[in-house]
Amino acid sequence: MNETGLPTVSVVMPVVNEERHLRDSVQRVLSQDYQGEFDVTLAVGPSRDKTAEVAQSLATEFAQLRVVANPSGSTPAGLNAAINGSSGEIVVRVDGHAMIPTDYVSCAVEVLERAGADNVGGVMAAEGRGDFERAVAAAMTSRFGVGDASFHVGGDEGPALTVYLGCFRRSALERVGGYDESMERAQDWELNLRIRESGGLVYFTPDLHVTYRPRHSLRALARQYHDYGRWRREVARRHPSTLSVRYLAAPLTVAVIGAGLAVTIAGAVSGRAGMVIAGLIPAAVYASGNVVASVVTGRRVEDAAVTVRLPLVFTTMHGAWGAGFLRGGAGGK
Repeated sequence: MNETGLPTVSVVMPVVNEERHLRDSVQRVLSQDYQGEFDVTLAVGPSRDKTAEVAQSLATEFAQLRVVANPSGSTPAGLNAAINGSSGEIVVRVDGHAMIPTDYVSCAVEVLERAGADNVGGVMAAEGRGDFERAVAAAMTSRFGVGDASFHVGGDEGPALTVYLGCFRRSALERVGGYDESMERAQDWELNLRIRESGGLVYFTPDLHVTYRPRHSLRALARQYHDYGRWRREVARRHPSTLSVRYLAAPLTVAVIGAGLAVTIAGAVSGRAGMVIAGLIPAAVYASGNVVASVVTGRRVEDAAVTVRLPLVFTTMHGAWGAGFLRGGAGGK
């Protein structure tokens, strides 16, 4: 606490290849209406663009911003480096492509104190700039696309399994040992699991909205969701009790469709029309559901350019996530 009576806050940002969005993201952070003391720490990893130059320029411009190195470039290592390089009683995670509203920090701290939580997070409000990004954003805010997680689709305030980004008590991070640096992806889910297992409260509030910029190409989207699937499999390997129908839906769908296509091929080779038709049924059922969901989602966003892209976006997200989960082997101890 300081003379304002408010806890000190450190905003931590792990950044790699964020030249496109970093300045805008940091300026959103520095424009906060929070009345207490706060600073910003960027953990900069090796990048293929001018992220490091942008970060150093920002550090020169703004006294409350510092830059620390993240040699490995991994997100959890960067987060730990930024946390260790800061001192605020409250630690607020922000990504280099996230755009937070002016009242984000003040709202997060207020809810954290009111709920007695160890971590508070809100809605991952995906917003795209081009037709493809808008389609991905629509898919990421639909139940067909990502399930019913409150940080994707919204919901009532209350305890949650995990939240997007997060506003943490530093004491909670210290209690559980910070981020697990062996978890290249799904590190938030895994950290929140340990916080909950230590007796802490992870809390969701719809009052927090973070603008998230989706991947801008089909290839990048597929890589992102493939990694998500692989690392969610790793969480399940380490913590089997965390598996649920929601996380198994995509891999089961991929497995069933794959098996069906194998039957179709076998039927075509052997000249058995019944096998060909039967093998195509799983793919046909998924395709039908995909088209219906795309139309429903398209009506919500009222954008024809988005609607026509949604079937491919949904297929890519589900297929890549499911294939990544089935592949597994993302890490281990």
